[in-house]
Amino acid sequence: MSDFVIETKELSKRYGPKLALDHLDLQVPRGRIHAIVGANGAGKSTLFRILLGFLAPTAGEARILGKDSQHLDTDDRGRIGFVNEEHTLPGWMRVSAVTAMQRRQYSRWNQAAFDEVLGHYHVLPEQKVSQLSRGERAGFNLALALAQRPDLLVLDEPTLGLDVVAKRAFLESLMHSNVADDCTVIYCSHQMEEIERVADNLIILERGALVNMSPPEDFVERVRYWVADIPFKGPDPKTIPGLLEATRIDGLHHYVVLDQDEDFAEFLKSSGARSVQSMPVSLDRAVNSFLAKNHAAPPAAAA
Repeated sequence: MSDFVIETKELSKRYGPKLALDHLDLQVPRGRIHAIVGANGAGKSTLFRILLGFLAPTAGEARILGKDSQHLDTDDRGRIGFVNEEHTLPGWMRVSAVTAMQRRQYSRWNQAAFDEVLGHYHVLPEQKVSQLSRGERAGFNLALALAQRPDLLVLDEPTLGLDVVAKRAFLESLMHSNVADDCTVIYCSHQMEEIERVADNLIILERGALVNMSPPEDFVERVRYWVADIPFKGPDPKTIPGLLEATRIDGLHHYVVLDQDEDFAEFLKSSGARSVQSMPVSLDRAVNSFLAKNHAAPPAAAA
């Protein structure tokens, strides 16, 4: 058995002239919750489609649960749970009928896990899926996925469009599920407050390449926010080390920088700053500043 639930080697995918995945090397270890984030067009959806066997790569390799993603059989797919942002379920069927259908399909069905998760929601067996709210449908979908007893659970923007109460219910039912503790979770979301709450590992993709893989708290430690009182234009942004973001507000210069220690204060003072102040940033600010900087950079020329 491989130590990794996901392994890619030189994985590339082209759509005509566009390179969606760029020689991606990624190894996601078993266990824990791994968040995958990136700007639109970073390659997340393409990566998932290749890993689930719905799309063939242009070049390179992709393995999921130790198997080539292009040769998954029924048993392999039964070990993978998937919840997407649409929570697509047959609206004309009753909850009890959908549950019975899923129970017949998956040999490792865990009724206790299903009941545990669905217990967070007011969903009745006789209701039609079309009668469920978006939050109830999300909870029902999660209950079905976890009842499979998957080795890998992929959650692709699962709380998109949910209100605050529904989001909280979804996250709590995920975090408190005993079954979720026994599988590896891949959590794809743009909601940094969710990732900060649930994720053990932060994977950042940009332009189809891996640009960060670390615990969220380690990534946040790399990013700092500085405010400098500089009585004139300030240094050329091109000369500012590690610069992710620069703004000027009420005469003060505000900088978000990456991988800069206290020497950055000396740089600001040498640039004319009369005073400088440093403060930590949230995960949301750190990731969004990082992505904005990288997304704005022109892509490297294709080989």
